[in-house]
Amino acid sequence: MRSTLLAFTALTLAASPALAEDAPTPMPKPAAIEADGVPPVPQVLAQATRPYMEFRTAGFLDWDPQSKAMLVATRFGNVSQLHSVAGPLMMRRQISFEAEPMGGAYAPNDGTLVVSKDRGGDEFWQLYTLKNGRLTLLTDGKSRNGMGPFSKDGKWLAYSSTRRNGTDSDLYVVDPRDPSTTRMVAQVKGGGWAITGFAPDGKSAVVVNYVSVQKSDLYSLDLASGKLTPIGDHKQKIAHGGAKFAPDGTLWAASDAGSDFQRLGTLDPKTGKFTARSPEAKWDVESFDIAADGSFIAYVVNEAGVSKLRLLDPASGTVREVTGLPKGVIGGVSIAPWGTIGLTVSSARVPTDAFAVDPKSLAVTRWTESETGGLDPAANVDPELVEVKSFDGEPVSGFLYRPDPAKFPGKRPLIVNIHGGPEGQSLPAFRGRTNYLINELGIAVFYPNVRGSTGFGKRFVALDNGPFLRENSVKDIGAFLDRLAGDAAIDPARMAVQGGSYGGYMCYASAIRYGDRFKAADCIVAISNFVTFLENTQSYRRDLRRVEYGDERDPKQRAKLMEISPLSSVDKLSIPLLVVTGGNDPRVPKSEADQMVAAVRAKGRTAWHLVGLNEGHGFGKKENQDYQFWTELQFWQQHLLGGK
Repeated sequence: MRSTLLAFTALTLAASPALAEDAPTPMPKPAAIEADGVPPVPQVLAQATRPYMEFRTAGFLDWDPQSKAMLVATRFGNVSQLHSVAGPLMMRRQISFEAEPMGGAYAPNDGTLVVSKDRGGDEFWQLYTLKNGRLTLLTDGKSRNGMGPFSKDGKWLAYSSTRRNGTDSDLYVVDPRDPSTTRMVAQVKGGGWAITGFAPDGKSAVVVNYVSVQKSDLYSLDLASGKLTPIGDHKQKIAHGGAKFAPDGTLWAASDAGSDFQRLGTLDPKTGKFTARSPEAKWDVESFDIAADGSFIAYVVNEAGVSKLRLLDPASGTVREVTGLPKGVIGGVSIAPWGTIGLTVSSARVPTDAFAVDPKSLAVTRWTESETGGLDPAANVDPELVEVKSFDGEPVSGFLYRPDPAKFPGKRPLIVNIHGGPEGQSLPAFRGRTNYLINELGIAVFYPNVRGSTGFGKRFVALDNGPFLRENSVKDIGAFLDRLAGDAAIDPARMAVQGGSYGGYMCYASAIRYGDRFKAADCIVAISNFVTFLENTQSYRRDLRRVEYGDERDPKQRAKLMEISPLSSVDKLSIPLLVVTGGNDPRVPKSEADQMVAAVRAKGRTAWHLVGLNEGHGFGKKENQDYQFWTELQFWQQHLLGGK
């Protein structure tokens, strides 16, 4: 691999504008990719990286109540599709064949399969039934629709839709076997509404209105009259991480009422009183599901980024921990009608796969073992937790992936990769193509959780709220750089920054503030100007983002938003920039990238620009993901590694 890499380096240098007389034949560029100011990808680079491009993942979605098979999402073509798996490690039988990624769930009675998909990453999802490879449309084909739960008897499916005015997420139900049964059950105002669970008798449902990461209000909905009755005092700032009914009618939820963290407990629908039932005093309960017979509840706790699956007996209060799962990140927990727990696990050495847990014995069974391009995933490195105190004494942390010191002795280059959200969290999950950077190029990669990240309590997540606190999260990056620059195995002269979405803003802002410490920046679907971002993001999400970033309609906030926007300080950006953009991005529109690239180039500085015309908020199609990674590799080779 080293000899191949040396050949790639030589070809990259030969393909630079000053030396490209006899450049090698480049890789074909995907038809939907625009590469502006970006060098072509040499075929030797694609050959060198090929195994790292060919990994798959298999995410658990649901259980088929008829056949007891698993429904998983995995990719054998360009995008992830739905597959049925009859038993552990058995063949993945593809059942959807679309040009866009798919998600879906089964009705709990007859197994009617309802799926959702958008167009080109625009996030205007439509709902369909899928049978014999054919789709039947349930929604209007134009609005944004969010799939909700089925009623206990499987007759009704809940969903939210912006069909009325393009902005507000009204609440609907439909019998998916008959699209004509669609009806609005509640007209609301705002883009954060969803039905989260039906009562056992099917006459009412629990509804959440997501206002911000710190506040989500619950309501009881009478499905016949459409009356919404608040659950609890909505003047309080309380966040609920899901709510659903047990078979006996008890309402369960994850809530941070009376705590800095979300705990699992019961809610009185009349008074809103929350009673914690999970014993954890610290860390968030991220998700849960209730057995069909009510005998146990499976819930996931996020302990400093590492997931723990626990089973609660509601009658006795006894909690048991499942210890046989790989150490990593758990998602998609769903209990089958017969009691088996399905879930997804991702870790440095597990490329995101589906598992099952027996609730009686706690035995763990792996249902899928995804391909990793012939590479041994066990060779990947587990990250180490790095903890520092920031400029104001606030503790912040992140995960550091180090190259093998035996293979790569001495000080190694570093990429700081900042997560989006900002209500997100860097987790020790499978790193896919990034493993090439670590295992073959010897680049260390650090994933920070700056203030404002989730997973560390509601106090911590609020520390960056609004325009006047926003730059404190950027200062956290400085504290990490101080710590990492003093690491004996890291080269402080070869550090770079990368990030997507809000992490893309952080990428721009860090490149500007720490341009003397970073050599290059790769900013993906990034906010460049908070004011134009808020004015141009899709209307259904605008108010939700104003709560986090600030309100551009308020003169004082608008002035501060302009002041902290990277576009306002572009004259201070002195390092090379790679900008990656989705042409259909509904969150951070392409105009945010266009204006940044134009401003940087107007200053006579380097800005590569890669656009996926058939992509949204991040590239989702394999051919585009590959080309993005190859472009990033050339960018790092030229501007971080210096051709060495």
